[in-house]
Amino acid sequence: MLADLAEIQQSGITAILDTRIEWSDEEFVRTHAPHLGFLWIGADDVGQLMPDDWFDAGVEFALAALQDPDGQVLAHCHMGINRGPSMAFAILLAMGMDPIGALIAIRRARPIAVIHYADDALDWWHRRAGTPMAVVRLRRAQMAAWSRGNRQAAEPFVGLKRINEAPVALRPSLPVQDT
Repeated sequence: MLADLAEIQQSGITAILDTRIEWSDEEFVRTHAPHLGFLWIGADDVGQLMPDDWFDAGVEFALAALQDPDGQVLAHCHMGINRGPSMAFAILLAMGMDPIGALIAIRRARPIAVIHYADDALDWWHRRAGTPMAVVRLRRAQMAAWSRGNRQAAEPFVGLKRINEAPVALRPSLPVQDT
């Protein structure tokens, strides 16, 4: 974990937004990198509707950290597939990015991102921004079309991640191929 934290700091991250409910690294970060901003807003990842207060807290923290011209925020979850990317999407919306542009940026940075809570984030943002209903309908339709054309299945990535996290003795042995 110290190596991961060193890598985070070397990459210029100044604040960490941890969206995992299953664990918080807050104490570890406060002990080993007290200068980093840190917010733990753990959320389960079972396909539920994400509440506005979850997006409110995460986006408020991120935008405050980004007030510093050198500020960089890492929004993360356990596998980097859904909760972290969904929060990143909400942050990008709050920063004025177009929804499709934000989805594309996230996928470029994290190709395995599925972003299941993007619709929740978009609806949250429209409620906060007071977006006219005609624009809401248009944005929802644009996102639905983008999602249909850019489907991403999480299962292969989750399976590989779980295999890699298993103790070595429990990992399945893979056949070795001569080349």
